[in-house]
Amino acid sequence: MGGRQPPRPKLCPSCGTLVGAGATHCHQCGANVNFSLAAASKSLGRLMPATSPITYAVLAVTCVVYIVSLLATIREGGLGASGGGLFGLGGIRGDILLRLGESLPLGYDLAQPWRLVTAVFLHASLLHIIFNMWVLMDIGPQIEELYGSGRYFFIYIAAGIGGYLVSSGIGGHPSVGASGALLGLIGVLLASTMGRRSATSQMLRSQLIRWLVYIAVWGFLFPGVDNYAHGGGFVTGFILGKLMEDRPPATPEARRSAYTLGWLTALVVIASFVMMALWLRREG
Repeated sequence: MGGRQPPRPKLCPSCGTLVGAGATHCHQCGANVNFSLAAASKSLGRLMPATSPITYAVLAVTCVVYIVSLLATIREGGLGASGGGLFGLGGIRGDILLRLGESLPLGYDLAQPWRLVTAVFLHASLLHIIFNMWVLMDIGPQIEELYGSGRYFFIYIAAGIGGYLVSSGIGGHPSVGASGALLGLIGVLLASTMGRRSATSQMLRSQLIRWLVYIAVWGFLFPGVDNYAHGGGFVTGFILGKLMEDRPPATPEARRSAYTLGWLTALVVIASFVMMALWLRREG
């Protein structure tokens, strides 16, 4: 009575096997219980929403980047809306977007590769970010549940990079926004439903095709839409959808690979923003 309770067994963060309280490695999969990527992911997961943590993290980072760019625009002497009206509401000045990492023609992007990543989180106006984040919250959670958070994050960033590589190489003009990454999510979902004849797959496929038609019409009707980034992101996502299993990682090996992929993607994003900040400090 009142004595100290003995330490309890715990679950391996990688495979979920029950291990002893003092164990440092899982006897089932061999993962380090305290210092593996799985353990780090589990610890970080306690600070994030239980469902769709990466979707909400991307939403939060994108909104913070927009607020920073908006405050910088106001500090520099006013909003940089081009053309005014609804589409220019909350517009960001071109020089601010340049300094914060917008995508440029290919030669510049290859010399400053962080732009291929930072541009995914930048947006040119309030309507721009609202529309993109609405699409993210509409389709992101189901893809994150389908592929798992680590692989989903990789797909999002890889599709964004793929979109800006096409945009900078063919379009050759400055560009910002998450549209290429979002088209990549649509591409990966479309790839996962191809060849499936179930009613659910056919309904989802029809919904995705309608999304593609709406975005294509939008791109042709309104100037300034980066159709090259849209196309590059969609193709990148579609290819990844054909290469990757459309279900969460089930085995310890698959989970370790997914954790590694997710953390490497996070390091790429963090490194990109750090390089942008260092370049900005050197230039400023």
